[in-house]
Amino acid sequence: MYQGFYRLFPGQAVSFYGLPRIGPDAVNIYMAGLWDTLSQSPRFLEGGIMDKNQGYSILKAVMLENGRGFALGEHPTAPSPYVTWACYDNKNGQRQYEWGHYGNDLAAMEQDFSDRVQDYQRLYHVEIVQTEAPGLYKYYSTQRPVDIGTFPKPPNNAPDEIVNYDQRIPVEGGAFLAWGHLTYTRPLTERQAADYELRPAPGNPDRPRPIAQQMKEAAKLAGADRGDPVHKKKAPAREER
Repeated sequence: MYQGFYRLFPGQAVSFYGLPRIGPDAVNIYMAGLWDTLSQSPRFLEGGIMDKNQGYSILKAVMLENGRGFALGEHPTAPSPYVTWACYDNKNGQRQYEWGHYGNDLAAMEQDFSDRVQDYQRLYHVEIVQTEAPGLYKYYSTQRPVDIGTFPKPPNNAPDEIVNYDQRIPVEGGAFLAWGHLTYTRPLTERQAADYELRPAPGNPDRPRPIAQQMKEAAKLAGADRGDPVHKKKAPAREER
């Protein structure tokens, strides 16, 4: 049996029984008191909930080094159920969205999201500093079961999911032992993880990439820019529309 605390219901325990649904750490929820309520959230089994804007749930976002970014959203009952936005965080740390592209096909809008990010990078020569999505960043509790006061809750980045295992078990192919794990939409800082003795999963997007992968990505961007005589443009200010 697994036990966890879901962000939709702060302070309430959820028990997880049975074999993993998908992968070694996925779980099935079996708790009559919460099942009906939880199941009303279409994304609760997919790792948590991000921001909402105009009724659209943000599925993923990419932030760039100049403070600008792009987001992909979904609103199943809207006439156009998918959208991509340009975005930025204001001085209070609140995410602001603008310049929406709307569509009906998820694959097409995912491509639009990717194109907008890459076009902006080519135009302003800025790098991606953060990728965000529900449950994207995973951290293992290696020293103790996850409980109140044993994990960080940064502003605008509460855990999406908390899962305790029955005992301390091998994880990540036996690389190390853990009592449980948490997932976050945005990455923790090294200090935040260290203060609570959490160990990031090797597959987290902010972990160092292999040199071969970095060289391949650099070659791809260089090929896209080849033959473009335009000098580097100044990126717009964060608040500029």
